[in-house]
Amino acid sequence: MSQVTGGVKRRYDSTRRQQQALENRRRIVRAACELFAERGYGRTTLADIAASAGVAVETVYAAFKNKPALLHRAWDVTVVGDDCDIQLLDRPELREVFDEPDLPTRLRKLAVVNTGLMRRTTALRRAVEDAAATDQAAADMLAEIDRQRLESMAAHAEAAQATGRLGVSEVECRDVLWTTTDGSLWHGLVRLRGWTDERYARWLGDLWVAQLT
Repeated sequence: MSQVTGGVKRRYDSTRRQQQALENRRRIVRAACELFAERGYGRTTLADIAASAGVAVETVYAAFKNKPALLHRAWDVTVVGDDCDIQLLDRPELREVFDEPDLPTRLRKLAVVNTGLMRRTTALRRAVEDAAATDQAAADMLAEIDRQRLESMAAHAEAAQATGRLGVSEVECRDVLWTTTDGSLWHGLVRLRGWTDERYARWLGDLWVAQLT
């Protein structure tokens, strides 16, 4: 009996440790997202992140090894809005966009989704941009962010071309979508000029419909 009990206890302890490790990772990533966006990537140390997350700095190193790895994870979580390993293009909100047969309606739906994405990611992206001039890890991360976004916009452009309603080439569609989704337009109109997200999404959708259909 004691052996069985001991076995159960060991399994329970293992599960508890795994749950605690997962919660620590979430707290670390959440703290990193906030501090990178508020203070900047270069001015935020792993010790700062550990203190904000309420863990030892050794816990941060054990979970992520170094600051560039933590930045990468922080960006991934910020983009999708959670820590589930489901790619953005496979998320329900974007599958709904791709499933829309009418291209103008699809572009307007995409504008709504993108506006939410800009609200989540723009502050962190700007922090990476600021650091990229002097930090190679940040520069590499920025290049990767833009490469992934170009791939996503290429997928949208290919699907748009398939509708037969696209008024420009597939490549031009991709490039227009890519150029207008880096966060700078959202930051200028919403953060600096005081537009609401709803107004911005309507404007962006109208812009895409006018330019691309």
